[in-house]
Amino acid sequence: MQLRHLLAACGAAAVAFGFAASAQAGATLDAIKQRGFVECGVNTGLAGFALPDSQGKWTGFDVDTCRAMAAAVFGDAQKVKFTPLTSETRFTALQSGQIDLLIRAATWTLTRNTKLGVDFTATYFYDGQGFLVPKSLGISSAKELNGATICILPGSTSELNLTDWARANGISFTPVVIEKLEDVEAAFFAGRCDAYTSDASGLAGSRAAKAPKPEDYVILPEIISKEPLSIAVRQGDDQWANVTRWVFSAMVQAEESGVTSQNVDSFADTKDPTLQRLLGKTPGMGEALGLPESWAHDAIKQVGNYGELYERNLGQKTTLGLPRGENALWSKGGLQYALPIR
Repeated sequence: MQLRHLLAACGAAAVAFGFAASAQAGATLDAIKQRGFVECGVNTGLAGFALPDSQGKWTGFDVDTCRAMAAAVFGDAQKVKFTPLTSETRFTALQSGQIDLLIRAATWTLTRNTKLGVDFTATYFYDGQGFLVPKSLGISSAKELNGATICILPGSTSELNLTDWARANGISFTPVVIEKLEDVEAAFFAGRCDAYTSDASGLAGSRAAKAPKPEDYVILPEIISKEPLSIAVRQGDDQWANVTRWVFSAMVQAEESGVTSQNVDSFADTKDPTLQRLLGKTPGMGEALGLPESWAHDAIKQVGNYGELYERNLGQKTTLGLPRGENALWSKGGLQYALPIR
């Protein structure tokens, strides 16, 4: 009996040691720390999500999410570099190590998860595919697009979804496939296509930023797919996957708990156990991730909670004016739900 207990204890210790060793064996995080910045793959230019200005300064929801990662790792949200990628080059850039993480309207799908060597760690925006058309076309439903020419980006789930939807509804169409986002937008607004199909949020961004007169275009009511836009990392590095997952969850938890970039320091003496762990007052969470204990505090203070990111880039006071919808907190009828930080 004693020998069996001894063997069990040794086995448990070996397992624990294995977990501890793997938690420290984060090649990506080590490389990021040595390099001095996080390399993020983003869109080539989509209003509300990732858009550079004339001076090369990037803004948007995806951009802010990347900056939160840098704040958590370095205590400095500016220690980040943005690599603009097309829909066809984004996963190759991640696989090759050109970027550390991809935040570029990447839909979490089974085949991508199993065949591309990537892991999806958090769904930061729940979306669906829609259709943008000029009002002058005189239609109110996507089912009136029979015989239409439709602009679309290659290498996207939108291309596959469109084919499935058209077949299921007996609709024929002529695809106009253009590689770069800015080129497909230019083609559509120049009248080369009757419709442009993509994620509905992306269509709203294109209309707001690129349409000569945004009021002349309408997004049709049909949403033909589920598009969980998610943070993607390379498979095989659990530590870095955990970092991206938990930094995002910390921003959601902050919104749930009423912690913002403006008031985070007022919680220094909080007695709430959840906030003590979130803000590093109870040590251990940072160590578990290979980060400073202030990782979540720094991300929230320098970038904001999830709601702040949403309202600043996509909300009702922006040119996109997107309602929270599925991206509201679970307690307010949405799908965003913080994982337990404990």
